[in-house]
Amino acid sequence: MSKDNPLYKSVKKISSKKEYMKVMPREIKKVLVANRGEIATRIIRACKELGIKTVAIYSEADAKSIYVKKADEAYLIPGDPIQAYLNYFRIVDLAKQTKCDAIHPGYGFLSENPEFAEYCVKQGIIFIGPKPEHIALFGDKMAAKKKMRELGVSILPGSDEPISDLKKAKEIASEIGYPVILKAAYGGGGRGMRIVRSESEFETLFQSAYNEAKKFFGKGDVFIEKYVENPRHIEIQIMADKYGNVVHLGERDCSIQRRHQKIVEIARSPSLDEEVKKELYRTSVKAMFKVGYENVGTIEYLVDENNNFYFIEMNTRLQVEHTVTEMVTGIDIVQKMIEIAEGKKLPFLQEDISMRGYAIEFRVNAEDPAKNFAPSVGLITSYHSPGGPGVRVDAAVYKDYVIPPYYDSMIAKLSVWALTWQDVVNRARRALDEFIVRGVPTNLPLLRAIVRDEDFINGKFTTKYIDEKLPTFNLKEQERNIEDLVAAIAGALAAYHRL
Repeated sequence: MSKDNPLYKSVKKISSKKEYMKVMPREIKKVLVANRGEIATRIIRACKELGIKTVAIYSEADAKSIYVKKADEAYLIPGDPIQAYLNYFRIVDLAKQTKCDAIHPGYGFLSENPEFAEYCVKQGIIFIGPKPEHIALFGDKMAAKKKMRELGVSILPGSDEPISDLKKAKEIASEIGYPVILKAAYGGGGRGMRIVRSESEFETLFQSAYNEAKKFFGKGDVFIEKYVENPRHIEIQIMADKYGNVVHLGERDCSIQRRHQKIVEIARSPSLDEEVKKELYRTSVKAMFKVGYENVGTIEYLVDENNNFYFIEMNTRLQVEHTVTEMVTGIDIVQKMIEIAEGKKLPFLQEDISMRGYAIEFRVNAEDPAKNFAPSVGLITSYHSPGGPGVRVDAAVYKDYVIPPYYDSMIAKLSVWALTWQDVVNRARRALDEFIVRGVPTNLPLLRAIVRDEDFINGKFTTKYIDEKLPTFNLKEQERNIEDLVAAIAGALAAYHRL
């Protein structure tokens, strides 16, 4: 997004009560869910509890998905299975045709597309999320860093603008000092990201990052910043209404990642210094108040070994890991997103919010950790999700569901809660042992190994945890049962008789 875009120019601090009085509350009676999978189901459930009707959209690949059946209405978007969730002109037109008041984008796909949010507003549809100008601002990593620096938030030393020229990139890296990290300027999720430890490997890794960024985001530009060794990845959940009220819902520790993508998220952090937490809360709330932010958002930081923290990015959407924050605060974040979009004030002050116990979310992915996390597709022959006290499962699959090849590998989220850290680890171990997914490889063996690891049990982990621990974990091929064997034999016989 160019900084000349008019969306940027409307970013400003809300500074007067007169501006607050311009808010025109508008009741939401029907919502189109512009997403798929478990997050679509999550939004539908929140709407049902608020007495709001829902409209689902689905691709041909998602025709048998759970969320399609749970919505009040569901409509097929024919054609490309990914574009079905990206063509916002078609999606907004459908919302108008079905008399929806609002659209909830979930996460991924269009959730951080400012043009989509602006188009919704222009078409008279409420966008359940932040203002378009804030999505645009924080979607541009360089503009976001500049803005946060202006607001007094610490950022890592690095380039001030996206870079595509190798020679210039080398000069900047040399000035910063190795190691440095290259990041895609126009995307995230670990794509286009490379760690460079010496000048001799810079050219190769720069080209690799540039090519990957161009493939996934359309632009290969990267930005360069100082690489922090052994940091913790801490994020602060923010919630703000249209009247200038801003609160935080505590922190999440998202340090346990593979390929820069989170697989375990924790609320509250079991090891972060209390004074550092308080400063992160204060800094985050103050910054969001100053920019006049609305709805929910997550500010992400790196915390180094000396407890210095640095802003890295802000996600202007609902997070995958919102579940653990809901479990420790008792606040339904999705419902509050809807109510804020309606123009309602936050029903609580900061002092009304308490964080009780600990919660851990595990992303259950259809991928094989023993084979470099290769994604898995195909038929689920057996599925059983855990239950019991303090256990929550947000899932997109079931027995006989066929995992399509087009989307993210996450098929379920297991979230557990308990009063103490030791209790939540014990509960996680029990719940993961109960979780059964057969027919395709998953990362369940890895997750089971994590909750039995002494460093995890003691709350000792950084962003290097998986890289360091993976070679030591016993990730045997998941056991096969008679159902898998019968399915395999039936498939082989069917193939033989077709010859």
